[in-house]
Amino acid sequence: MNDSAWRTWPPELAADEALATAVLAAHRRLAEELGRGDPLQCLNIRLPIEQRALRRIEDWRVLLLLTPWMLARLLFPDRPPTIPLPAGWTAEERVGKAYQVLGPALHLRLLGQDQLAHLNYHPALGHYLLQPLCLDMEPYTEGEEVFSAWSEVVRIRDANMEQARRDCPLQKEISRRELFSRFRI
Repeated sequence: MNDSAWRTWPPELAADEALATAVLAAHRRLAEELGRGDPLQCLNIRLPIEQRALRRIEDWRVLLLLTPWMLARLLFPDRPPTIPLPAGWTAEERVGKAYQVLGPALHLRLLGQDQLAHLNYHPALGHYLLQPLCLDMEPYTEGEEVFSAWSEVVRIRDANMEQARRDCPLQKEISRRELFSRFRI
């Protein structure tokens, strides 16, 4: 494993809009290649290739990408991360290799939480991480349906997390102890 072998996005993709445009172009080419390949590919040709919600989180640029084969969160490092690259995944080793939707799984820490993401590499984009959000695209007829469904998942998750915080007995017990600890003599 070699953590110094990460190849980040090229300098011409420093602006967010340039990165978004390059991501779309690379995935449009991949869609054409996948469409010409095995006819049993899980492509929903009704869906566009679209990106949304590009933002910066710590040392990463993060965006949502919709393709005919997935909805995913892509994470592009601003600088080579300390995450070791698995064998066979340097830029030089990926030249001429077929695209893999889900490369090797890697662990990272982001916003104070452990995350799991799949390594990917594209010559025009460099190394990046991919977190699949939906791989079954068949039920959808248009992109807005996919993003609406994902928004509903996020809304329900957030409501459940808020409910769990309110109903967490351990947290209530800790809060009571903290409250009454002020009254000890």
